[in-house]
Amino acid sequence: MHYMYYNNPMSITLTDNFVKRLKELRAQEKTPDMMLRIQVNGGGCQGFEYSFKPETTKNDDDKIFVKDEASVVVDEVSLPFLEGAEVDYIDDIIGAYFKINNPNASSSCGCGTSFSV
Repeated sequence: MHYMYYNNPMSITLTDNFVKRLKELRAQEKTPDMMLRIQVNGGGCQGFEYSFKPETTKNDDDKIFVKDEASVVVDEVSLPFLEGAEVDYIDDIIGAYFKINNPNASSSCGCGTSFSV
């Protein structure tokens, strides 16, 4: 597969924990080209919410962010809400989940999937 990579100085950062988890999921699912799609939708208790979905294809307007062969795909509409954000994977006593550390969010909910700008 050939992808166009987005090289914006205000790009999305992928943590080492995210990379490790996505590679584990690829191995479990036997899907070596699996990426994580992150989408921002209207809704949630703060106005916007993140959606996470495994993905193996991209649309023409998608942007791909890569670290150590682990990829995140973001659609053009969601990108402005995620510029400068960090994608992480948390595995602690509360649970295991993908987390967005978003400098664009002025507030977020307790569950971490809803935010406002």
